[in-house]
Amino acid sequence: MSLLTLEQLLSQLISKSACLTAIAVACLHPVALFAGSPQASQAPRADGQEMAVGASLSNFSLPGTDGKLHRLAEYSGSRILAIVFESNDCPVSQLYEDRIRKLAEDFRGKGVTLIAVNPNDPKVLRFSEQAYSDVGEDLEDMKVHAAEHRITWPYLSDSAQTLTSNLKPTATPEIFLFDSERKLRYRGRIDDNLETSEAKSNDARVALDALLAGQAPLAVTTPVAGCAIDWPSQESAAQAELAQVEAQPVTLSLAQKEDLKKLRNNPTGKLLLVNFWATWCGPCVTEFGNLQQTFRIFHERGLEFTMVSVNDPEEKASVLDFMKTEHATSRNLIFGESDVYGMEAAFDPGMEGPVPATILLDPHGEVLYQQIGDLDVPKIRQAILQNLPDPNEYPGEQAYWSAIASGSGSK
Repeated sequence: MSLLTLEQLLSQLISKSACLTAIAVACLHPVALFAGSPQASQAPRADGQEMAVGASLSNFSLPGTDGKLHRLAEYSGSRILAIVFESNDCPVSQLYEDRIRKLAEDFRGKGVTLIAVNPNDPKVLRFSEQAYSDVGEDLEDMKVHAAEHRITWPYLSDSAQTLTSNLKPTATPEIFLFDSERKLRYRGRIDDNLETSEAKSNDARVALDALLAGQAPLAVTTPVAGCAIDWPSQESAAQAELAQVEAQPVTLSLAQKEDLKKLRNNPTGKLLLVNFWATWCGPCVTEFGNLQQTFRIFHERGLEFTMVSVNDPEEKASVLDFMKTEHATSRNLIFGESDVYGMEAAFDPGMEGPVPATILLDPHGEVLYQQIGDLDVPKIRQAILQNLPDPNEYPGEQAYWSAIASGSGSK
C-alpha cells in the first residue's frame, strides 16, 4: 500500500474545501496518513514541538487492561523500553498487531520491554472513527479488545493524555525507543508498508538491533503512517455530528405480511441488520441505544438497519414517541396485524418467537448472524466487520475480523 505524501494530503484537503486552519496545521506536522483513514481529516496536535531524540522520558502512572497501575519505575530493569501508541479503532493499528506482538516476543529475552499506550480521548470519537472496530476507546473497551485480540503485552490507557502530551505522537501506530537512561533514541514507524509481505524497511527492528549493540540507529526518526490522535479539542466536532444525527426525522410505518417477506429477502442490496423488539420488553429497551449506535457507526460503510416492533398496531403512537426519544433514524416498522406469530412466520417460518431477536443478512438474504435474547454488542459488530467489503485503503481488514470472530486471529 502506498502512503500519502504531504503534498498529496494537502491536495486532498484542498480539493475537499478543507479549512485553512487544518491545512496550516498539516503543514506544521508532516505526518503521512493512509488514504481514507477514519481519522485522516483530524490534524495532529500542534501545541508544541515533538519530543526530540535525546530527550528524557518523564515518569508516568497509567492504568492497564490487566487492572494494574503501571509506572515508569516498573521497567527499570529493562535495557530498552519500547512504547507503542496504538488504539482499538484504528485499522492501521489493528493490521500491525501481529507485528507488534512479534517485536515484543522476539526482543523480550534481549532486555527489551514493549508496552502499548492508547492515546485517544474516548469522548471525542466520531461515528466514522469507530467504523473499523467492535468497541470504543475507554479503558473498559480496551479490556474487551485486549481479551478478544489476545494482546499479551501491557496495554495502558492515557485518556487524560499525560504521557501523550509529553511524547506527542503524530499517529497510531507509532513506536518510541528509550535506552537504559530512558533517553529517546528512535521514534517513528514500525516498518514501511501496511501489508507485512510488502514491507522493505523494518525500521523498528533495525533500531532495536543497533541499540542493543551499543550503537545509535542509522535513522533516529522515520515518517509515520496511520490514524491521527483524538485530542480533547475535537470534542465539539463529535458533538456537532451527534446533534446532526439527532435532528433527523424519526418515522414508523405499519408493516404487512408481504412487507416482512420482502424484508427477509433483503431488497437493499447491502448488508442488512434486522431487529425485532417491543416497548414492553425490558432487554429490547436496554439494547435499543446500542443498536442505533451500531447503525450510525457502520451506515457510511454500507450497513442498512430495520427495526420491527412486535407491539400491537394500536400502540403505534406510543411506540413512535419512544423511538423519537431515542432518535431512531433507522427504517422503523411495526406489525400491521395483531397476529404476532403469523407476522413473524411471514418474515421467516423458522423464527422462534421471543424478542429481542437480531438477524444480520447478506445482500442476497442469507443469514450471516442471529441472536435471540440479550444483544452481545461486540459480537454483532464483529459479524458486521467480517462481512463488510475490504476497503481499498486497508487490505486485510475483512480477513482480520474473520479471524477474530472465529477465535483464530491475533495469536
